[in-house]
Amino acid sequence: MREEKPKAPSQKNKSAKTKSWFWPVVYSGIAIVFVGMIWGYNAFMTEDSPGLADVAGKDLQDSPIVQTNAVKETLKYPFVEEVFDDVVIVQDYYDVEADAATRENALLVFNQLYVENTGVSISVQGEPFEVVAALSGKVEKIVTDPFMGDEIILSHADGLTTIYSSVTGIQVKEGEEVSQGQSLATSSENEWNSTAGIHLHFEVHENGVAVNPRSYLGF
Repeated sequence: MREEKPKAPSQKNKSAKTKSWFWPVVYSGIAIVFVGMIWGYNAFMTEDSPGLADVAGKDLQDSPIVQTNAVKETLKYPFVEEVFDDVVIVQDYYDVEADAATRENALLVFNQLYVENTGVSISVQGEPFEVVAALSGKVEKIVTDPFMGDEIILSHADGLTTIYSSVTGIQVKEGEEVSQGQSLATSSENEWNSTAGIHLHFEVHENGVAVNPRSYLGF
């Protein structure tokens, strides 16, 4: 009987064994390279910019705070609003474009001399009333004048200045910072403009030039 020779493994079986380990190794290599790229990128970014951990470790009180909800003040009346219904403008600001009656009422007379009024003369039933700051600002000057009446000058933002004349009992001093609505003094009378009686002479200046307070306030 003829002895049978052992059969050599076929090329097909060799190819199957090769495929069983080759592709997993390739995939693993690609994965390792990809992970290495991600790790290197994160390390690079950490060196160049602070991460969340760095930000969380900082004290917020050490960082500058930008106030975004600040509200810009608008000019208010130089008296408390409770007396608004009793307010009377006894003398107007002299406006060359106003009608003749308004211009005449805005002329101040003393010793037969006519002076154009650079503000408004405010009366509250001829009685003394509280004078308050129309805007927050700084007391630039206080003038004591028994003849024309005492005066307070406040400076404000945007080049505005407000002047409060014919007052008494001044409650602020030069250089003091005052807030809007803060009590400044009490209205009074003076000899220079005695026809106005007890009143407040109120002026508004823009960059040093007197303007009509009615352009800011609805008297």
